[in-house]
Amino acid sequence: MGKRYLFFATLTYSYTILRPLQKEIWRRGDDVAWFLEDSCPDKLFENEKRLKTIEEVLEYSPIAVFAAGNYIYDFLPGVKVAVFHGYPMKKRIEKIDDHFTIRGWFDIYCTQGESSTPYFKYLEDKHRFFKIYETGWCKVDEFYDPTLPPEPKRERPVILYSPTFTKSICSAWNLLPQIDKMAAEKEWDWIITFHPKLDDPQLIADYTALAEKHPNVTFSRINEGLKTFRKSDVMLCDSSSIIVEYMLLDKPVVTFRNTHPGNFLLDVQNVEDVAPAIEKALTRPKELMDNIYAYTSHHEGHRDGQNSARVLDAVDDFIANHKDGMKKKPLNLVRKLKMRWQVYKKTGKFYF
Repeated sequence: MGKRYLFFATLTYSYTILRPLQKEIWRRGDDVAWFLEDSCPDKLFENEKRLKTIEEVLEYSPIAVFAAGNYIYDFLPGVKVAVFHGYPMKKRIEKIDDHFTIRGWFDIYCTQGESSTPYFKYLEDKHRFFKIYETGWCKVDEFYDPTLPPEPKRERPVILYSPTFTKSICSAWNLLPQIDKMAAEKEWDWIITFHPKLDDPQLIADYTALAEKHPNVTFSRINEGLKTFRKSDVMLCDSSSIIVEYMLLDKPVVTFRNTHPGNFLLDVQNVEDVAPAIEKALTRPKELMDNIYAYTSHHEGHRDGQNSARVLDAVDDFIANHKDGMKKKPLNLVRKLKMRWQVYKKTGKFYF
């Protein structure tokens, strides 16, 4: 058997992010397994390998562990690799995006493009216990797959609504009555998906009822990335990083009270302006579409479908040329003890 890798999955978005990487691992004749946290429901396919215990992971002994989230178990074997769960977008009015928070878990950060690499390079020089590689985001490899068939013809426009989970900026509460109104009055179909962390029971019940009320509305807790994006013509959102992903398909986005609006968005402040903005987006104005391309190019520097290959090459380079010469990670004693205590409560074992 060739090299062994592990995917550390904490939320359902890990599937669409890591599966292109899995495809490249398999193409190279190597092996990969998944370790799912309790927060990540099992959505694995029959041909995908799952390791259910830490003991199984220790025995498997991967050379690298990939995480799309913010943390990883430091006591697992292998180089720890951050591949991110979105692009850097300032959701709140903060100086530095949380995308750039260094928590001391990772050996490698695989950055996506101009919007992320320079500042991470600055952090690499400052801390010296991790290495930065600009690889592009592995999730979007399938966006640029030349064998991807054309999107199916649609009889009516389809609007995808995917709000963020951060309550202070989430539009789901404000837009519920307006979406109800548009579903009744406009000749549009709707797909509504929630971020895994947008889990308010009453809100979920309200949108479930909305979908049951209108035959042209579909509500799902899970957004399947490209598969979901390709079913729609325009996205309605607020300030989620999913905006960039969607625009990579050369599709327009209408936002409600976006925290950092720009000429690449049709942003509105009032609920009654949402429908006119969607109508404008459906016409795909040339200036808007040109601005979208420039903006997405700033975030995603690679559109050749080879991002996953660069991620694996980065791991090889790190192991061969940098691993032994890196500065030690910070002790992180409090964080490590908290993590081990959580693991102990689930497994009855304390790992060192």
